Amino acid sequence: MKRLLGVGAALLVALGAGWAWGASGKADVNRALQTAELRESLLEGRAAVLDARLDIYSVNFGNASRHLEAARSALRAADARLNGLGRREDAKRLESALTRIDEAQRMAGQLNQDANAIAAQAAATVNEVLGSTATR
Repeated sequence: MKRLLGVGAALLVALGAGWAWGASGKADVNRALQTAELRESLLEGRAAVLDARLDIYSVNFGNASRHLEAARSALRAADARLNGLGRREDAKRLESALTRIDEAQRMAGQLNQDANAIAAQAAATVNEVLGSTATR
């Protein structure tokens, strides 16, 4: 009976140690996954803004508006991830980029070529956030 209790206790200790060992790296993996998803959203948003700039340059304002809408969706997802990671300063900068995207889309709707410059500012801001993401 004592042997059976000893084996049972040893199994419980081994199970607890295995669980602790397995859970120890999980937080790091989850944080890396969140950072990768954030970078993906930022890259997707930046690419859409750059596509919109090309469309504005070639006087295709309809496609430019669609690309700016896609950029807005991707960057809103990135903003939610930034807030989830507690990176308020980067989230504020991304909000600034979203405001510029809104303005560029409004200007594109008016067939105004100046939307290109506003979209360029938004892309530069997204680049800044991407740069700070790479260093964290």
